[in-house]
Amino acid sequence: MRVLVFNAGSSSLKFGVFDIVPRAELAQAACVFKGSFDRFGAGGCDYTSSAGQSRAPHTSLAEATQAVPDALTAAGISGIEAVGHRIAHGGAEFAHAQAITPEVFSKITALIPLAPLHNPANLEAVRVARNVWPDLPHWAVFDTSFHLSNPARATTYAVPSAWRAAGLRRFGFHGTSHKYVAQRAAEELGQPLRDLRIISLHLGNGASACAIARGESIDSSMGMTPLEGLVMGTRSGDVDPGLFGYLSRQMGLSIAQIEAALYSESGLKGLTGSSDMRDVETRAAAGDADAQLAINLYAYRARKYIGAYAAAMGGLDALVFTGGIGENSPSMRRRICDGMEFMGLKLDHDRNMGLCLAGRAAPQIQAYGARVNVLVTETAEQLMIAQEVGNAIAAPAALDLRIPVAVSARHVHLCRKAVDALFGPGYELTPDKPLRQKGHWAARERVTLHGPKGELANVAILGPLRARTQIEISRTDSFALGIDAPIRQSGALEGTPHIRLSGAAGQYDTDGLILAARHIHMNSADARRLGLKDGDMVDVTLDATGRGLTFAKVLVRVSENAFTEMHIDTDEANAAGITGAVEGALSGEAFMKGAGG
Repeated sequence: MRVLVFNAGSSSLKFGVFDIVPRAELAQAACVFKGSFDRFGAGGCDYTSSAGQSRAPHTSLAEATQAVPDALTAAGISGIEAVGHRIAHGGAEFAHAQAITPEVFSKITALIPLAPLHNPANLEAVRVARNVWPDLPHWAVFDTSFHLSNPARATTYAVPSAWRAAGLRRFGFHGTSHKYVAQRAAEELGQPLRDLRIISLHLGNGASACAIARGESIDSSMGMTPLEGLVMGTRSGDVDPGLFGYLSRQMGLSIAQIEAALYSESGLKGLTGSSDMRDVETRAAAGDADAQLAINLYAYRARKYIGAYAAAMGGLDALVFTGGIGENSPSMRRRICDGMEFMGLKLDHDRNMGLCLAGRAAPQIQAYGARVNVLVTETAEQLMIAQEVGNAIAAPAALDLRIPVAVSARHVHLCRKAVDALFGPGYELTPDKPLRQKGHWAARERVTLHGPKGELANVAILGPLRARTQIEISRTDSFALGIDAPIRQSGALEGTPHIRLSGAAGQYDTDGLILAARHIHMNSADARRLGLKDGDMVDVTLDATGRGLTFAKVLVRVSENAFTEMHIDTDEANAAGITGAVEGALSGEAFMKGAGG
C-alpha cells in the first residue's frame, strides 16, 4: 500500500511517500520519496527533496500543500492510495489512527487550545489536502495516542476536581516517534518489546522523554501541552506554575504574554539567544558562560528524567537517543550519560563518536559489559504514520468471534519451594476444581497474603506448579495490603514487590506480586482464522452487557490447546458492571502488530 504522509508546521511542511505492508514488520516498509518546504516568507521558501535543494515560490502552508502533486509528478511518483496526517493533540479520545470525517475534524479543532502552535497547522494541511485529493481516504495519526496507556497516577494533576472535569490532565507528545524508537530498539536488541524497559529521549527543537515498559508508554515528560518537561529550543519545559501570578504582579504581564514567552522565547533561546544546539555548543566551547549554563541545564534535566523513569519502571534495559540533538551531538549524549554508572549505564567513547545512522541503523554505544544498552537511531515518524494508516485501513471492520470474559479473583501460582515452606516438605497440592484452560486447576488448599497495612485470607492457589511464584491481585487488594503492585503480564516478574505468604505449615517471603494485565488466551485455530499471532494486541468491547466499556490493548496469548477467553480482574469487572456470563467483541481497527514483540 502506498501512503502519502504530511507533517505540517506553521513555517514548514514535511511530506513523504511510503510503500508499506499492513500489519507487517517496519523493516518491510520502504520510503519512496521525501520532501519539505521550509521557512515560508514573502520571497518564497526553501524546498528540499531526494533530488536536492532549491527555492520555491510558495509563501504559505496552503500553497506548499497544493504544490505537492507537482513535486510528486516531477519525481515520477504515482499510485497514492491513502493520505496520513500527523496531528499533535488528540486528547483522551483518539487512541488509534482515525479516518478524518467532519466529526473527527471538528473534534480536533476543539483541541486547538491544548496545542495552539501545532493543531492549527496540522488542520490547515488536512483542509487543503482533502481538496487536492478528494477521492483518497485521509487519516489522522496523533502524537498523543501512544501515551493513552499511561496510568492515572502519571496523567493526573493534583488540582481541584472541577479543573480535572474540564479536561486538565497530562497527555504526552512525540508518541509516534517514541513508538517507532521502542520497536526499532527491540529489533536491534533481538528481544521482544514486551520484555524490555526502555527510556526514549527525543531531543530536538521539541524534546521529550518517555518511559516504555514492556511495549507500553507509562509516562512522558510532556504534559497537558507540549510545554512541560525537558528544556527545548524555544520552550521552557518544567517551570513553577506560580510564575504566572508572580510575573503578573511584578511585571504586569498578561497570561497570554507569559504563555507566548514560555513557548517561543524560552528554552535554549531564552538562555542564550539561540534555539540551535549547534550554535550553543560552539559558543560554549569559546567560553560563553550563558551557553555553558544552557548545556549543563539541558543535560541535567534529561538526566533527572532518566533516573525518575528507571525508578518508575523498576529498572532499565535500554536508553535510546533520537531527534536532531540526540542523533547528532555525541557530547550531549555523553553529558547526559556521565555519572550514571551506578545504574549500569556507561558509554563507550569510540562507539559514541563513530556513529553511522544510514539505512535506519540503530547502533549500540554502551561500554562493553555495561548492564544498560544505549542506542542511537533516526526517528521515522512519517514511516510510523504510514504504517499505522495502512494497518487501520487493512483491519477488518468487524470480527465474527466473540470472546467469553472470565473474571479472575486474587490467586497465587506457587513454585515447589513455596509449597514446601507453606505446607511442608514434599507436600502435594490437592486439585479441587478444573479450570477452562486445559491442565489447569484450583487447589483445595488456601494461603493468606500479609502486607504492611493488612492481610488477605483464603486466597486461591492455581495449579500446576510453576518455576517461580506469582501472586495476582487487584488494585483494590493492593491498597488493602499497603503494597504498590505493578501491572504486568504473567511471568514478567523482574523488579516486582515482595510479599509474605502463610499456609498451614509455615510462611514464605517472595517477590512476584503483580496486577495481572488483561489478556486473551486464544486457541491456535481461532488465531489463524482472525489473522492474529501471539503477542498481538486488540481492543475488546463489551457491547451487549454491562456498561459497554472497551478494554484497550489486550494482549493475545496463543497456544494450541487454549480455551479462547479473556481474563480481567475484579476491579475491571466492577468498572464494566459485569454480572453473570459476558462476552466481548474484538475491534478490528484496534489490531496492533508487533506491540508485543
